[in-house]
This record gives sequence, structure tokens and C-alpha cells, in this order.
Amino acid sequence: MSTLQLRQEKMVNGHGSGLQTCTERQRTQEGVVGLIRASLEAKEFAYCPYSKFRVGAALLAHDGKVFTGCNVENACYNLGICAERNAISKAVSEGYRDFKSIAIASDLSDQFISPCGGCRQFMREFGASWDVYLSKPDGTYVEMTVDELLPGSFGPEDLNMKKVHNIPNEF
Repeated sequence: MSTLQLRQEKMVNGHGSGLQTCTERQRTQEGVVGLIRASLEAKEFAYCPYSKFRVGAALLAHDGKVFTGCNVENACYNLGICAERNAISKAVSEGYRDFKSIAIASDLSDQFISPCGGCRQFMREFGASWDVYLSKPDGTYVEMTVDELLPGSFGPEDLNMKKVHNIPNEF
């Protein structure tokens, strides 16, 4: 994760200095805290007998509904599913396609959890500008966007590109 540019690092567990008024920013912060807590709770359900690497995810739709997921491993390693893809698949199976943010949690305490390349591309399928919160067990997190996690990405809109070059039929 050291190669990622970190936009923000915040405490989730409520430590702060001074009194604050209830502003939109504070309500947003409380929403992020709740989403991260949901991802930490989802991590508890991870099925990872081989790697012992528990991951949880909590996905927030624009209407406020939260979908959680955890990683589920398989003896045939490539058939396992990551927490992020699990949460997104659950949402899609219930008709959701537009997301506001996702929080990801693991047991890593020395670095922020970061989604694998496959999950980054899977998230990108549903947009590049939604927020991703990479967390640690102590509640600290880094806020990024899908685009920051996967710059120069390929998405659904790329399949609608106009043809740029015609290849001549004769060589």
C-alpha cells in the first residue's frame, strides 16, 4: 500500500478534540464510520481456512442500503471470491447498479487493506468516481476513489468507442 497516494487518514473510533456541531460533514463522517464498522463485522463471517486472511466489505448504495460481503475460499483456490466482489454481487442480484461507496476491512494492522486487481476492475464496472475506504482494525482509514485505485482503467463505456483506424484489406 506504500505506493498508493493517500488522500486522507482519519480515526473512526470517535477520538477528536473539542466540540463539533452537527454539520453535513459530520453526518457524512458518521456514515463512513458506520460503513467501516459494517465491514469489520462482515469480516467475522469470512471463510478462509487456507489463507487465514479475513476480509470484510460493506457497500453503500445511493438509497442508503448497505450490502455486506466476506471472502469465501475454496480448496480449488481460484474459485474463491473476495469480500468486495461478494458484496457487489449481492447488491447486483437485488437490482442495484449504482453505488456511493465501499469500505474494506481486514486484520492487517501495519498497513491499510487494499483490494486485489480483480476487485478493482470489478468495482470499476459500476463507475470510477465512487469512494473506497481502506481500513485497519483500529478504525483508521484512507479514502480513495475507484479511479485512484485503478487509473487509466477500462470500463463499460470503452465498449462503445468509435472506430479510430480502418485497417486496409490489402497488405
